[in-house]
Amino acid sequence: MRGIYMENQSDKYTKSGVNISEGNRAVNLIKEKVKSTFTEGVISDIGGFSGLFSIDSKKYNKPVLVSGTDGVGTKLIVAQKTKVYDTIGIDLVAMCVNDIITCGATPLFFLDYIALGKLVPENVAKIVDGIATGCKEAMSALIGGETAEMPDLYKDDDFDLAGFAVGIVDKDNIIDGKQIKAGDMMIGVKSSGFHSNGYSLLRYILFHENKLDVDHYISDLSKTVGELLLTPTKIYVKTLNKIKNFTIKGIAHITGGGITENLPRILPDNLKPQYIKWDIPAHFEYIKQLGNVDESEMYRVFNMGIGLIIVVDKNDADNIVSNIGLDASIIGEIV
Repeated sequence: MRGIYMENQSDKYTKSGVNISEGNRAVNLIKEKVKSTFTEGVISDIGGFSGLFSIDSKKYNKPVLVSGTDGVGTKLIVAQKTKVYDTIGIDLVAMCVNDIITCGATPLFFLDYIALGKLVPENVAKIVDGIATGCKEAMSALIGGETAEMPDLYKDDDFDLAGFAVGIVDKDNIIDGKQIKAGDMMIGVKSSGFHSNGYSLLRYILFHENKLDVDHYISDLSKTVGELLLTPTKIYVKTLNKIKNFTIKGIAHITGGGITENLPRILPDNLKPQYIKWDIPAHFEYIKQLGNVDESEMYRVFNMGIGLIIVVDKNDADNIVSNIGLDASIIGEIV
């Protein structure tokens, strides 16, 4: 469970840069938020050395645990610049659970790790608040975490996040892309923004090349640079729940490497995608023009408005789009 490295508090230890009392205060601030994510499987409480989760074996014939880990990357620098900490935790959950659901898994529980130079309990509470919000959206329990105050390794305002998700799927229901064939259709599900990828390029274009700051208002997009960059990553757990009664042949989470790199990961060697056009959100066009970025690089770095691609039989495609709703559309065919 969430903890802070503990030893006898002393003035000298505080002078060295680690304040145990503030660490304990941070834990107290987040207790209720963490508990609010608990599901039926959670059988441990906050404060122990580990998180315990009981699997209902009656629901699965051949249960397979699925795990994933990720971070948020240099999007954290934007949160640091804006001092907005309550959305970055949603990104952390999304980057992990969106990976594990691609094989058909149902998320069970989540753990986080927060490393920082100086522990400010209120800021930690905001980060964990976002993680709890993400866990609720993913219908996953936040059963563990760790906060580490590490002066000298990190500057006072610096911090990093890592997340760990565990899900479950019946072995016979694993989605692995092996059944994909020519003629199958690709359904694209909209992203909410840049998600958590390409932020080194975004920061280079916005902050270095064009000398903008996070408070700069982009009239064409009706938001500030900070608001644009901190839009949380969309979590797709509930989206897939809407179509769980259909046969899904493959799912690609469009993360680092964009559509160019991620979709081929689920396709058999003799197949490739043939795309049709979809509406590219204005913020991608803005970055392309502002940074004079080649179109092929845009597609290799960013999600270009599509956060998830689902491959299905052509006879099911229209019904699946209808079940998902306005966020989904057919974006191409497998050839």
